[in-house]
Amino acid sequence: MLKKCICICSLFLASFVMAAEADLQNPYQKTQNAADKIFVAINEQSAQIKSNPDILKNVVRSDLLPYVHVKYAAALSLGDNYKDVSKEDREAYFNVFEKYLVQAFAQALSMYNGQTYQVETEKDISGKNIVSVRVLLLNPDKTQQPIRLDFQWRKNTATGEWQAYDMVAEGVSMITTKQSEWSTVVRQQGIKALIAQLQSQANQKIDPNANQSKSTVSK
Repeated sequence: MLKKCICICSLFLASFVMAAEADLQNPYQKTQNAADKIFVAINEQSAQIKSNPDILKNVVRSDLLPYVHVKYAAALSLGDNYKDVSKEDREAYFNVFEKYLVQAFAQALSMYNGQTYQVETEKDISGKNIVSVRVLLLNPDKTQQPIRLDFQWRKNTATGEWQAYDMVAEGVSMITTKQSEWSTVVRQQGIKALIAQLQSQANQKIDPNANQSKSTVSK
């Protein structure tokens, strides 16, 4: 009887785990999961973050970066210039691009000051390979408009895994913006100059006051 109960419990747990894994293959569920992890981590470490904002980089590495297709985002950010970059320079670029992303997202998160967040209601994604998932940061002051972030997800045709590759803040795409900025640098100075530029930016300290001078991350 005990053996039978153990078998039943094992089957139940296996089904539960499979269901959870299936949910996390959905970009809406992945967005919710990432948001939950990030904001719980920020709230739990709020005192430490206040004294050392660079802790936000650790939050991004552990709770956001695993969902991002770094190499795909990096390639898109170079646009047509990507095909002319050597294999050696590509690896160096991918490496520094990941560090740049960590700094950029951490800087964006430094504007967070206790807002609630809302991931849009799940939609049918049957047959889709690209999905945009909206996240709203809701201000306690109802007179202020929520900050809208749209995360772009792409389904890997080989593995079936959904991975994020772009963030659109108030209608402005990170990928499109960087394509425009970086193409000039690559054409005029070469990929190594861009790598050095990104490394310099990646090394910058997180400064919450910088968000105030730039209004918000959505600008």
